[in-house]
Order: sequence, then C-alpha cells, then structure tokens
Amino acid sequence: MKLTDLLSTKLWFYATLVFTAHGKELGAQRPLHTDPCAAISEKKWVSPREARECLSSYPVDPVVKANILEVANKTLAFHTSTYYQIQAPPPFEGDIHEDLHRSIARISQEEYQSEFEFHLDLFRTFKRVNDGHCVVINYCYDSLYISYLPTPLVLLTEADGQSQNVYIAPEAFQVATAEFGSEMEHWQNVLPEHLRGQLESLNGARVLLIDGADPWVAVNKNAETTGSYQAFSTRQNSFFSSYSRGDKGWLYTMGNFAQQVHPLTDEVTLTIRRVNRRTIDVITLPYRSRLGSFAKNFTDLPTFRSRNCIAKVGTNGVDLYSELNSSSIDELEVPKPVTAFQQQPPVTIEDARRNPMNVILDGAPLTNIELPETLTPSGTPLNSSYTVAQFYTLKGEDVGVLALGSFSARIFTLFQKSLLEGLQELKEYGVRKLIVDVSNNGGGYICIAHWLHRIIVGPKSTTEPQAGLDSATRAGSLAQLIVKNIAAGGDPEELLEYNPIQWSNASHVKFANGTDWMEPLDNRKVNGREDPFSQRLGQECQPFGMEPPAEPLFKPQDVVIISNGRCASSCALFSITMSKLESVKTVVVGGKSDVPQQYCGTVGGQSTDFSTIDTEIKSTHLKNHTLAPPDLIANVVQGITWRLGFGFGQHSEEPEEWLDHPADMNLPLTAETVNNPMAIWEEVSEVVFGVTPQLLVQGY
Repeated sequence: MKLTDLLSTKLWFYATLVFTAHGKELGAQRPLHTDPCAAISEKKWVSPREARECLSSYPVDPVVKANILEVANKTLAFHTSTYYQIQAPPPFEGDIHEDLHRSIARISQEEYQSEFEFHLDLFRTFKRVNDGHCVVINYCYDSLYISYLPTPLVLLTEADGQSQNVYIAPEAFQVATAEFGSEMEHWQNVLPEHLRGQLESLNGARVLLIDGADPWVAVNKNAETTGSYQAFSTRQNSFFSSYSRGDKGWLYTMGNFAQQVHPLTDEVTLTIRRVNRRTIDVITLPYRSRLGSFAKNFTDLPTFRSRNCIAKVGTNGVDLYSELNSSSIDELEVPKPVTAFQQQPPVTIEDARRNPMNVILDGAPLTNIELPETLTPSGTPLNSSYTVAQFYTLKGEDVGVLALGSFSARIFTLFQKSLLEGLQELKEYGVRKLIVDVSNNGGGYICIAHWLHRIIVGPKSTTEPQAGLDSATRAGSLAQLIVKNIAAGGDPEELLEYNPIQWSNASHVKFANGTDWMEPLDNRKVNGREDPFSQRLGQECQPFGMEPPAEPLFKPQDVVIISNGRCASSCALFSITMSKLESVKTVVVGGKSDVPQQYCGTVGGQSTDFSTIDTEIKSTHLKNHTLAPPDLIANVVQGITWRLGFGFGQHSEEPEEWLDHPADMNLPLTAETVNNPMAIWEEVSEVVFGVTPQLLVQGY
C-alpha cells in the first residue's frame, strides 16, 4: 500500500461522518467501519446523497487546510483585482464586495465537519468575487461527481413580444437521451403515474413554479452564487441552457439548473403546464450524479484520496535552473492540471507556453454534450473553417457568419491562418456584412483577439501598433524581487514570464534585456489601500508573424457581435475594442428584458495560475522568501488575473474590468429560435442588417 493510502486509512478511522450542504445537516453519524466511497466505487451513476457521503467522509487535516490557505493567501499578491474586489465600482458595486484576505483569515479559524465542507466554503468565497480568472478548484471535490437533470430550462419571450416565461427546453429529451443513455429509465420511472414513461412530453412545458416558488427565485439564487461574471444579467443567463461551437462540433450547455458542480441537491419539484394542455402537473425529479470525466476511479476511501486528492505533476511550479534542469523541462511538457478547467479546447503545450493567454476557469470542465442535429447549422461550413472557427454564408444575401467558440485552437498558427482565409473566403462569396457569434466563448490567446480585430477592420490608429488594451501587472514586493533577479541575469535562457524581453512599454517599444521593467511603479490607492502596479505596458502581439491584409475586410458598421453575454477574457478584449473603438454593434441573445445585458465580462489583461507563478519564484531562487507561497500538497488549482487591462479615452486610467459594457440590443428568444444558431443568425440579419436570409449555402 502506498504511503498516501496508509495516511488516508489512518485518518479515516478518526472520521465522524456528518454530511453537510448549504450549512444543513443531511445525514446522521455512521459506524466507523463503513466506507461510503467503497459503496459507490463500481458505479457510474449514483444519487447525490451517496456521492455526498463519500466526499464528506474525510475529516479536515489541519496541515492540508493550513497549506491550501497559505498558498491561496500569498498567491493573491499577484492577482490584480484583490483590492478592487473589496468594493467594486459602479455598475458592479452591489454585486462584488469580497475581501479575500479577510475571508481566508475567517476560514482559517472555522471548524468544519469534513474537508469537503471546508473546500465548499473556500470555493464559494472565491466565487463571490465574480471573476472567472480568480478561483480555487480542487480535483478532489469539484466536478468529481456532476449532478444532472434531464430537463434543462430556457427563457422564452411570448408572442406579444413583451412577456417572458421559463420553459423546459423544447429539445430537452433529445439532448438528455443522447447524453445519458440508459440512465433515462431512472427518470422515466419516477414520474407521476399518469406521466410514467412519458418524459418526452415535458419538452417545451412552461415552468410555473420551482420548489413552490416563482422560477426567478431559483434563477436569482443561482446568480448570487455561480460567480465567473461581474454582471448579474450574465449570471442569470447561466441558469439556462445554451450552445457554443467546440473544436469538434456544436456543443450544448445544460445550464446551472440541470448541471451542478457538486452533489448538494437531491431533487427538485416543478409545477408545469405541458404543451397544448390546460391541466397543471407537479413533478419531482431527482438529480443523478455521474462520475466526472477527469475523476480517477477508486475502490474505497484511501484510493479515492490517493488518486484524486494529492498534488500531482504540474500542481506546483518547477525550478527551470535547478540541477535537475532536464527533468524540470520534462515537467513543462506535461499538461497542467489547470487545463482541465480552462474554458477552451486543448492546445499544444508549446503554443500555450509561447503565447500569452487570457481564459476563464470554471469548476465544471468545458462541456462535451453535443447540440442536437436538428439544431446544428445546416449546410457545410466553408473550406477555411478550422475547429472552433466555422464560416457560413446566408443564401441569397450578402451576410456571412463566423461562429467562434474560443480564442484558442489546437495549433496557434493554423488557427491564425484560418481566421484570415475564412474571412477572405466570405468576401469571395460576395459577403459584405459579418455576424461574429461568440456565445459561451471563454477566451484564449490574447494575440488571436488582436489579430481578428486587425484583419476585420484593417490598418488604422486603433489597430496599429496595437489592437488591444494597455495593461499593468501588480507589483507586490515579491513580484518586484523576481523582476530584479531576472534583470540581474537570473533568467539567462529567457524562459520566464517576468523576463523584460516579453514586454513593451506604453509606447510599444520592447524592453531591453536586463531592464527592471516594473519601474517606475504606478502606486495606486484602491479602496483605501496602497496598491503598487508596474508601469503601463503596451502590446506584445505585433508584428504578428503572419502578414495581415493591407485593406479592411469589413466596414465596422457592417459587423455585429452576438453572444449570450458569456464572452470572457480574450473574447472580452476583442468585443470591447471592436465596440468601443470601432462602434461595432453588440447583441445579447436571450436574457431578462428588464435587466441590462452586458455583452462581455471578466476582462482582465492576462490570466495565469499558481503553478506558473510558482515556476517564476523557484527559477529566480526566491522560494524561501517569507512572502513566497509553499508547494501545494493537495490537488488544487488557483487561478489569478495577472495583468490588468485599462480603458480608453476618459477612462484610460481605469481598469476596463470595472467599466460598463451594455449591449446595443437584447434579442428575445422564442421556441423557434432558442439554442438554434442558424435561426438566431437569420433573425439578427433581419433585425440588425434589414435583410431576410434563407438557408445556409453549401461550401465548395
């Protein structure tokens, strides 16, 4: 037996099994000889209660708890928004007011019945900053068991064009059957007797009540806890199902109602009116918990712990200049644990290391549920389409579509090339107006955002020498020491992120090797606290490595960017610069009509994670510094915003993260258009461009 298994077994005998969720006791004490993890070890599907009992069966190890909190607390020194998030400025002042350092101090004093309960408190604390870059995720608990319902919900606007109601998605049964297979029988059999075996009849049913209350009670409760986006409207939208373009096909997002990261809810009672029925039905559906795709199989509690809960290669950083230099480099060739939770498709390790990235993290891995074929855009995408970037034309009209599911794809250069050639191919078809659909786009490569902006609108003052945002890094004492050590020759092979050759000044002039580029410091005062940042930084993307066209491909007034508001990181960088600098129209599809919709969120300037910062610390021989976080001993990921992006004009000294991004239009969804990309594009063409497109043309 491994040492980790022995330690887990020893602590297991001291465990008292009290299972908690939302602060409520969910189960009585169990005899010490039972092992709830062994009871579910051979099962793919279990009840949330069974999964919860396994996750809650391990007590808090004070050493592990202290280690996680120390790493989180010290790593926050590199997160740009730590002090801003104590009290966000308008329009987010009512949504974000979380002092993470104070909360970590509180958590350190709290006593918890289980390690799972401790993690939930920490997880939710970081979620309250509503910043998808700044999270703490634990492989031991987050998405280890994902809870599902077969009834994803949608928000539809009625025929009067005004009133809105919550419905079970018209495609719910089709999606659930394809994804859950034989498990559907379980849900079929728990329906009321007059509906037993008729789960499909719930498709399109209007939801009158959720657990006896107006559906918006549940929607807004979710918006208060789901995190990731600053805007309340975007967090409301996350409750409902939606679509996106994946690297291998069209994807379906179940929404937070029908898919939950933790097995905390056992069942839900829906009061519904089915399609073409006058009667009202009350149904109680149990959630079912499925072992997550990144979970490691186990046979009992010790193996559950050893395989899922202990730090692995990539959890911590490496010293690139140690005597074990070759093995350190080898570790860089292994995908980091953080990649499982980045909302982007897999990318090559080399591209991820060479190109700055800005991508959101979430407790749920990127969805792999397929959009039903009946909702997938008809017609063949144009030849230049590549993974997440698919190009279509609308028959008989001059409107083209770029469906862009991410700003990352498997190979950076092929992705960059496909975006240019795809837009040029649209032009060859006679397309003059462009729809860019970035629904559920979690970001990716910063320079792809710059590139797409530049090739669409051409060379001009807003795209050359930079097509993005100025930025700055937080300049805490340890970060300053890292830069000084590198400037003194501490990175001879130019491998580190803090190396001056990676960056340029506010005039877009590259820093020379050996420059202490943080100086002169920008000493800010944020919410009454002194907060030093580096000097202002310019762009790092141009020249692009590929020649952009000499002329614009589209006029800004002929471009519209659409999404469900869930456009983050590099997607936000692209959308903001296109909207604010080029006056490109923005449309949010769906959303509550009386709540202002934001076309993007979670801006940042560049995102990173603890393991990357840890590599910088170790490679500059500062790991023993009192401000340096220790190595994690648990299988934990911590994300941070590493660079702060600034606004334009009168807002040039303000972080773009905290500025308003109201959509130009909120397009209502109906039963005919919801989760149907082609139908949405057609309506956008008609409403925004004043044309009535028909079917999608076949590619050649």
